[in-house]
Amino acid sequence: MAPAGSQVRKGNRELIGYSQFPGNGMIHVFQVGAGSGGMPVLDMLVRDRRIDRVTLVEPDEYKPHNADRHVFPHSSAGELKAVLAEAWLKERRPDLEVNLIVADVLDTACQPEIEAAMAVADIGVCAVDNEPAKYHFDALMRKHGKRWTLGEVLSGGIGGFVHAFLPGGPCYGCVASHLKRSIEVEKPAIAEYSQPGGAVKEATVPATMASIHAIASLHALITFELMPPPQPSGSGASPAQNGLPFTSLLLTMKQVPDLFDEAFRPFRFRIARSPECLVCRAPEREVASEDLDVALHQAFARLGHE
Repeated sequence: MAPAGSQVRKGNRELIGYSQFPGNGMIHVFQVGAGSGGMPVLDMLVRDRRIDRVTLVEPDEYKPHNADRHVFPHSSAGELKAVLAEAWLKERRPDLEVNLIVADVLDTACQPEIEAAMAVADIGVCAVDNEPAKYHFDALMRKHGKRWTLGEVLSGGIGGFVHAFLPGGPCYGCVASHLKRSIEVEKPAIAEYSQPGGAVKEATVPATMASIHAIASLHALITFELMPPPQPSGSGASPAQNGLPFTSLLLTMKQVPDLFDEAFRPFRFRIARSPECLVCRAPEREVASEDLDVALHQAFARLGHE
């Protein structure tokens, strides 16, 4: 098992004759998360030879229960997901340069290393399922002026979102607040009639591997659309013109009474930056750790996570 920290593996491009492949844009992808949703996204992305470098932030150990929905086998249980991900990627792309940061993206001790890698990346991919990490990733991406994508699978695999973020556009707080107001994606739990005011049982149905990979495929496709196209030196072309007609894409995968009328129906949301957003309404400036804590607290209060 590899020790915590950063590991760099430099690929040998001569093994495959890297210069033979057209459209090599030398793109550096910065991704957080190599779980059941993040790993298929990363696998699909690196098949595109415009990508020659990946930085992956992933702290977790691979557990036996992960195998039901993960690409890694049961025999790999006990290993670090980051190390398994590197081996998986290098087997398919020996020329790929992989930089591992075996740490939580929220770990304050690793922020200098994370920010240094993010500063030289071309695009970010967020594949985590906890809100603090999403808000933190968003804050860092906005600080460095990077475009990024986020995939979210809804409970039970009934559908999922993919969001695309551009510098100067809406932040994750803007998007989450807008969607919370405009669309209901899960039914609220109901208390037992025999115990009014009592505790509410929370039932979470895990998504299947098929539904996870369906959203992961959309996540990868939208990330490709957001990648800056190769530009001739001095062309002055703006990489922000990516042609996406939406900020967020919802794909329903099951018909759910009073929730989704149809299965396999896409919904597109074009969301503007909100002047009232508690996360990004202030002018962009250096993000201090204490400022980020305040912004996260305010965002959760507004979104009802407290």
